[in-house]
Amino acid sequence: MNQRGIARRPALVVLAVLVGCLAAAVLFTTPWAPWEDVAAAPPVPHIPITADFTADEIARSEAFQLVRLPVYISSAVGLLAAIVLGFTRLGARLSARVLPCLRPWWARVPLGAFVVMVVTRIATLPFDFWLEIGRRERGISTQPWGSWALDLLLDFAVVAFVTVLLLTGLVGFARRFPHWWWAPAAASAAVLVLVGSYVYPVFVEPIYNRFAPMQPGPLRTSLLELAREDGVAVKEVLIADASRRTTRLNAYVSGFGPTWRLVIYDTLLEEATPQQVRFVVAHELGHAKHEDVLRGTLVGALGVGLGVVALAVLLDVRRVLRCAGVPSVADPRAVAIVLALVALGMQVSGPLQNLISRRVEARADVHALEVTRDPAGYAMTQRWLAVTNRSELDPAPLAYGLFATHPTAPERIALVRWWAVLEGDSPIPSLAAR
Repeated sequence: MNQRGIARRPALVVLAVLVGCLAAAVLFTTPWAPWEDVAAAPPVPHIPITADFTADEIARSEAFQLVRLPVYISSAVGLLAAIVLGFTRLGARLSARVLPCLRPWWARVPLGAFVVMVVTRIATLPFDFWLEIGRRERGISTQPWGSWALDLLLDFAVVAFVTVLLLTGLVGFARRFPHWWWAPAAASAAVLVLVGSYVYPVFVEPIYNRFAPMQPGPLRTSLLELAREDGVAVKEVLIADASRRTTRLNAYVSGFGPTWRLVIYDTLLEEATPQQVRFVVAHELGHAKHEDVLRGTLVGALGVGLGVVALAVLLDVRRVLRCAGVPSVADPRAVAIVLALVALGMQVSGPLQNLISRRVEARADVHALEVTRDPAGYAMTQRWLAVTNRSELDPAPLAYGLFATHPTAPERIALVRWWAVLEGDSPIPSLAAR
């Protein structure tokens, strides 16, 4: 074994064990069928999208999807930039020339990583500008350009802080434990995922939005009663000032344990009826009921730990290091190749993560139906949200696999129809004419 390399055999054994554990976790924790008994209901006739959405609404959705073109291009350009910097000597040279006078490795790693990340971010910046122009032209974005630029800086600062922290720890472990650095690095990364998810609502979300408790009134009382009947402990409903950025309607849950919170966009409160808000909140209560944030965090921690071990195995390949122009991961200049491999790993795992997310969202829809017992109203709410938010009604398969974290509105409405048949309710007719 190369003395500068890792303990390859133990790493491969641990990698195989983690792959098996992750596969089992994904297989047994993902609600592949969000209903309990698929065979219990008769088949639901296929209803074309034109039955639930007018031709004008479909055309508007298709036209708006052109606005997302910069997202797709930006993703490709960012990945390409990371590959070029990582798999050539360019990234190592760039990070080495940041501040030549700096000798301590613990200073060179953060600065080198920061510069590589800045270059990659600059490569994608024009597409962010293009995307924002499209959003403004279609009335989706409401924030001034200065606020938009500040958001970009904040996003970059948060990502850079976490990335630099991980890379500094990784190189530090590699210098202290040349053959076994992957073990403490994987464990530390997994713990950081757990801690990050726990503290995210408290320390990160307030950077972007202001939150205020929902004012006492019939709607607040109704939502708290809905949660109590559902067996979910909700002490307060928080309102986010999303309207200073967007006209989109949304609600979400984040954190777990003491940091768990239910958040509603102020745009949703302004546009939706109380019943529509109840439908949306019922969906979010489904996430709480099934502890989706905690489950996702645990699976994510396992996946990150696996990723670190896989990273160590790949970085032990001489050809990879030779392409990057570094002798080992203990060299501070190795940050570029590490970032490139991480970017590739995220791209490869993205479709699976999106698939799991879509199944989790479908289960939350079923939960909302079970709580509200109003499939027709829930279907109409999904239609209204899709039209108002100009959601993709029929995305291209590639875009759907790479970027869709939620089922499409037609898929969600089809699920509602299936549930209504299963429960013996009246079939839901065409929604476009209602």
